Amino acid sequence: MIRKAKISDTKAIYELISHFAKKDLMLPRSLNEIYENLRDFYVFEKNTKIAGCCALHISWGDLAEIKSVAIKETRQKQGIGKSLIKACLKEARELGIRKIFLLTYVPEYFKIFNFKVIKKSKLPHKVWSECIHCVKFPDCDEVPMIKKI
Repeated sequence: MIRKAKISDTKAIYELISHFAKKDLMLPRSLNEIYENLRDFYVFEKNTKIAGCCALHISWGDLAEIKSVAIKETRQKQGIGKSLIKACLKEARELGIRKIFLLTYVPEYFKIFNFKVIKKSKLPHKVWSECIHCVKFPDCDEVPMIKKI
């Protein structure tokens, strides 16, 4: 079941993201950052266990970011990621957001949602305010993508 995250999900979200961050497949998120942005998160829960997460973070006016897409390895290729991303896209439409961007190491996956690769310079500077705190700054190797909705 896809639902908005609750406080009780925070540790599971943190562990899921950390698992993939340790493999250098996504950026790490601190527990504090997850608590502060918990309202951005959706989770996939089955039998009281969190098997996936994804966040929609509003950046500016009509711009939001999809971030922290992580699906437990034993649950991948079951449509969980697609369902989580669709939940974020639906919420973005409901909020009146017209553009969604993301930074990823797997651009091929997001092309199925019609995200297009862009140059980092095409994103507003506001977006990069979070990046200066990243362990990979200024040598970011993520691929920026955007989708108009």
